[in-house]
Amino acid sequence: MTTRGAQAKATQASGDRLLEAAIDVIRAKGYSAARVEDICAAAGLTKGAFFHHFASKEACAIAAAAHFAARADALFDAAPYGALADPAARALGYIDFRKAILTGKVSEFTCLVGTMVQEVYETCPAIREACDASISGHAAKVEADIDQAIKRHGIHAKTTARSLALHTQAVLQGAFILAKAKGDAAVAGESIGHLRRYIELLFQSAKRKAKERS
Repeated sequence: MTTRGAQAKATQASGDRLLEAAIDVIRAKGYSAARVEDICAAAGLTKGAFFHHFASKEACAIAAAAHFAARADALFDAAPYGALADPAARALGYIDFRKAILTGKVSEFTCLVGTMVQEVYETCPAIREACDASISGHAAKVEADIDQAIKRHGIHAKTTARSLALHTQAVLQGAFILAKAKGDAAVAGESIGHLRRYIELLFQSAKRKAKERS
């Protein structure tokens, strides 16, 4: 590897360390309370390194939202439910997987972009848009399985795949808020369990009505 290549690799690595640190610090403290100094300390890097990569804390938060989304994509793309043949089973498997990963401290399983957007949706449109891109992009993947389930099983529910996919995210974000309020993952797990039963019943009811019409 050339010297220039090694430097580029080192620069990329330090940038990634700062983004990982920003995710951890903001999830634990919130965006407003998170200081550049806190992010640097968590990354083991200097403020000079921080400002080499990011013009401001806001710029770091926007980049962290994209980094968090990419990390989530890799996690969910590798999850076992993705190999299931039935799209309805994949949709339910996604919810089961969300419940299964409620591990560690509350700040370790709650959502970075959900945390940030609650604070800055009015005061920082650029961060709000980055958070929306992350949440909506993730919901789109869930939507694809729900849409396939609707078409495959002839489901005629009074909803759309997009609306139901966004509802899953609304429940998850609300579950994270409850977990923060209670300081316990159990309440989040219960909410996700209710979500699973709701979607399962919705699919079953729609399938039954489809059979009655045929």
